[in-house]
Amino acid sequence: MNSTDLAWVSTSTLLVLMMVAPGLALFYGGLVRSKNVLSLSLQVLTAFCLAIIVWFFYGYSLAFSEGNAIIGGFSRLFFSGMMDFSSDTFALSGTIPEISFAAFQATFAGITCALIVGGFAERVRFGAVVLFLLLWVTFAYLPIAHMVWGPGGWLLERGALDFAGGTVVHINSGVAALVAAWYSGSRMGYGREPMKPHNLPMTMTGAALLWVGWFGFNAGSALAANTISALAFLNTLIAAAAGLLAWIAVERIVKGKSSLLGAASGLVAGLVGITPGAGFVGPAGALVIGLAAGAICVWGVNGLRRMLRADDTLDVFGIHGVGGIAGALLTGVFNAQLLGGPGLAEFSSVPYQLWLQLEGVLITLVWSGLVAWAACAIADGVYGWRVTPEEESMGLDIASHGESAYNEN
Repeated sequence: MNSTDLAWVSTSTLLVLMMVAPGLALFYGGLVRSKNVLSLSLQVLTAFCLAIIVWFFYGYSLAFSEGNAIIGGFSRLFFSGMMDFSSDTFALSGTIPEISFAAFQATFAGITCALIVGGFAERVRFGAVVLFLLLWVTFAYLPIAHMVWGPGGWLLERGALDFAGGTVVHINSGVAALVAAWYSGSRMGYGREPMKPHNLPMTMTGAALLWVGWFGFNAGSALAANTISALAFLNTLIAAAAGLLAWIAVERIVKGKSSLLGAASGLVAGLVGITPGAGFVGPAGALVIGLAAGAICVWGVNGLRRMLRADDTLDVFGIHGVGGIAGALLTGVFNAQLLGGPGLAEFSSVPYQLWLQLEGVLITLVWSGLVAWAACAIADGVYGWRVTPEEESMGLDIASHGESAYNEN
């Protein structure tokens, strides 16, 4: 065991935790209307905690233990076999205790579930949200995680690249949010009434916390304090800055003005874009990926959203889905040594690597989408999916939880 590596992975785990609480809760909370901010924050926190418990019960085992090409086995249920207190022996994963690796990966499952709730915010029953996420994390997240990262996983064995979760986290959550938005239907008044964010400073604060936490998300995925971690750290810094600048530049050209909301969105888009390639591309590649993700995600939350006719409340697919797809594909290009990456020695190998990247994208889109639709239907049958029109008009803070962020004393 290397104590320096353990310290870095433990710190990275805390940084990813900070991405959710308070980062994502603030980012999402500021974007919804004031009557739904507490409901949305509760859904984010509950989604994260639910995934953590699932991860401990059976999630880690099915994702990261030996199984087949699609799913793992049962050897690590309840983290069994990882700790022997009688001999003070802990199983290792590389140079760190396996329980530390499992804890780090638990936060990835948690933030993926938390991201999804932004797609159907402001209109779904709380009980249905919980059941939907339980089904989705079990039947969508775990197989995708195993195929991409688990021993013997289909995409891992074929050579698909995903350093920190472009497919596993961002495309996976993006398509699930899109499908759930389709299933939910539009919010009352959508397209006819303004549904502006109620607190942009809150959203900007959340975006800043996400950026800080993302260094743990990406650089921590090296699972060691080494040169790959340092590369991922630098790439995360560059891509986020490029994403912000690209978004506000496109906004300026298209709309005549740049906005704080656009800056926060571009920051996140750049981070999403570099996630799959953080340790697989050079700094120049990170710059291009960040610029590309920031620019294309402007279209993702505007033109593509209209084409898809989905009320994806907080543009989960437009940023995480679209940005994740762009990043996954561009990782296959900029991994080449000719373009400054640490990987492909022959540029002629790029087309095949691109195909592998596309294969991972397509598998994730189809698998996650089908599971999300089935999970919505099951949750709908058990709890009823949407709140009543009266509850939606009142706001879910009061209607579903009996509390308000703006009580008068």
